[in-house]
Amino acid sequence: MLALQFIRENADLVRRAVADRNSTAPIDRIVELDLERREYIKQADELKAERNTLTRGIGSASPEKRPKLLEGNRELSEQIDALDAKYGEIEGELDTLLLEVPNLVAPGVPIGPDESFNVVRRTEGEPVDLGFEGKPHWDLGESLRIIDFERGTKLAGSRFYILRGAGARLQRALIAFMLDLHTREHGYTEIYLPYVMREENFYRSGHLPKFRDTMYHDAEDDFWFIPTAEAPLAVMHADEILEPDTLPIRYVSQTACFRREKASAGRDVRGIKRGHQFDKVEMFTYCLPEESEGYLNSMVGDAEDVLRRLGLTYRLLELASGDIDFKSTKTFDLEVWAPGAEEWLEVSSASNCTDFQSRRANVRFRRERGASVEFPHMLNASGVALPRLVAAVIETYQQADGSILVPEALRPFYGPDPVIRAEG
Repeated sequence: MLALQFIRENADLVRRAVADRNSTAPIDRIVELDLERREYIKQADELKAERNTLTRGIGSASPEKRPKLLEGNRELSEQIDALDAKYGEIEGELDTLLLEVPNLVAPGVPIGPDESFNVVRRTEGEPVDLGFEGKPHWDLGESLRIIDFERGTKLAGSRFYILRGAGARLQRALIAFMLDLHTREHGYTEIYLPYVMREENFYRSGHLPKFRDTMYHDAEDDFWFIPTAEAPLAVMHADEILEPDTLPIRYVSQTACFRREKASAGRDVRGIKRGHQFDKVEMFTYCLPEESEGYLNSMVGDAEDVLRRLGLTYRLLELASGDIDFKSTKTFDLEVWAPGAEEWLEVSSASNCTDFQSRRANVRFRRERGASVEFPHMLNASGVALPRLVAAVIETYQQADGSILVPEALRPFYGPDPVIRAEG
């Protein structure tokens, strides 16, 4: 979250940043409540000083004056209690409203209200020429019997599917390939996480209250299902003070992700592009504030390495102010080309959230022993998301006879036969 003092001193800047996001936030009410809060503090401090003076005089007062002094002390205490109660109400409302204020947009981010203002920074590779009329992954998956949409819907409803046989093995190989690459070559520590968290932790990660409508909730145990491993990774060190020389901390985790996808109503949801449950390999970094821009570029490069080694054509987009995440100050997306469906599919989103999440989660660090505590910067990046990566691999490596050739980088993880043919 943004610090209250920062909003107080830079209210116009914050208003402009919210407007650039094509969003709203209760900045005027926050400023108003902050003024009231400080006025109550001032009044309470004055009354407490008066009461302290009165209290000191009671012990030496004559018996005749003491009852009047005691009554004055009682009246002052009641006034202070009333001010403290009002102060508590204001603090509670302020805490709630501050959770609705998004992060600032970084300088240089393209300004625009929606995704149509995103900027393609570069494209790597040329769209593959299959040499024949390619099929989209949903047709390939059904003809090879490696994706079962009908039974997925039967089990759980629309936007669920089953990966079968070679399809499940292909996804498992992709996960193992990415985890090995990120841990052995990119320097991340692998983390296995719960797929659920308590509600309070989603407030601390910045996913609540903003994304409540897109998340799944188990009311009986009050568990919320994670929409991304970013959420638990952001609060793993909540309320901790990280010792000197601890930073950077770099984690990678593969989890299932659960999203209601309400915002995608009416959009193209064919195949496995937009499911309510999907797997994702997520990278996460805690670092010194002055190093976060460098780590953002590094994490984008780590995600690109996955796509490059798989031989996929992709492009890098910088997201416009109206399209970046609530928590982010700057975001890059990676999209791969799917030649069967002839479309770009987003497979990674890399964001610098600066100290927005660390303030909410109360994660702090010291540069050296005895130094004042500071808030580290936090960054996240998909490394990468599976459903669309599976789709892009299937479509890119389809053969004229309807089979699929497993990319060379995956073969040590997939198995001895590099060709996916129709399952029996």
